[in-house]
Amino acid sequence: MKITIDLKSDTVTLPPREMLQAITEAELGDDFYHEDPTTKRLEKKCAELLGKEAALLVLSGTMGNLSCVMAQAAPGTEAIVEADAHMFRSEAGGIARIAGVVPRRVPGVGGIMDPAVVEKQITKRTVLNGGTSIISIEDTHNGAGGVVIPLENLAETKKLAEKHGLLVHMDGARIFNAAVALGVTVAEVAKHVDSLSFCLSKGLACPLGAVICGTAEMIDRARHVRQVLGGGMRQAGVMAQTGIWALDNMVERLSEDHENASLLAQLAVEAGFGVNLDSVQTNMVRVNTSPLTSEQFRQNLLAHGIDVLVAAPDTVRFVTHWGITREHILETGELMKQMQK
Repeated sequence: MKITIDLKSDTVTLPPREMLQAITEAELGDDFYHEDPTTKRLEKKCAELLGKEAALLVLSGTMGNLSCVMAQAAPGTEAIVEADAHMFRSEAGGIARIAGVVPRRVPGVGGIMDPAVVEKQITKRTVLNGGTSIISIEDTHNGAGGVVIPLENLAETKKLAEKHGLLVHMDGARIFNAAVALGVTVAEVAKHVDSLSFCLSKGLACPLGAVICGTAEMIDRARHVRQVLGGGMRQAGVMAQTGIWALDNMVERLSEDHENASLLAQLAVEAGFGVNLDSVQTNMVRVNTSPLTSEQFRQNLLAHGIDVLVAAPDTVRFVTHWGITREHILETGELMKQMQK
């Protein structure tokens, strides 16, 4: 069965035609020698948008997170992460196996860590322990269903980090979704962290790529780390041009994805399936499929050309994105109703 409505992730977005056309207009050079003007434009644009000194184009969000950790945290030290953080569960263990940084998992409530709980997990360097070096926050939180971290929580976490002489990193793969949901600029979110990585290849609909932002000194170190990881690029402007176009044209429309996700969640509830509506804040919906297994639920949709992600034996994940329309959501809702008959 050909997939006609793909709701398993916003990574499946296909670039708009205008984005592809923009690539043909990109000025190109060798980024290794800092001679690609389009890449420089993107990095400058991102640094300004996020309110940071500098930025660096990387191949993926995973590479971005790892580069930021390696540029700021010494091997043997600890990084505090939320217990279900993407950096811990979905990045192939790179933080430990490559960076040599030990993740200390702190359970959050709906993906949100309580600064008071975090403080109790901070360790100091001793002969037996490398000590905590960095706190990592994920915004929006994938495992919690696209939940947005409140600005007050970010501010408290930053204040806590400063108290203990720590850095704060943000896995901001979907930080633009967070900013749109909060109704603030992305810089207002980013000001509470020392470094961050965000994806071009999710809701912004680029074919690949991510950008990291931070101080000029950190970005200089991260450029070296990127090379270590095999991420050095030549005519990177081909990728950078899609990012420039996306930042100019694809950010405000993220609210459409949020509206579609909210509608989908309501239709799932009306069909008799379980959804924590409070967690549906951006473009993700986690649905409890009982009495069906998640695979049975998925196969019922697949028979009609609709795909979702199996997240647990009784849970599937829907993600709305560019290319998914209100009509697609209504069609999916109708099929969910039929499953309960």
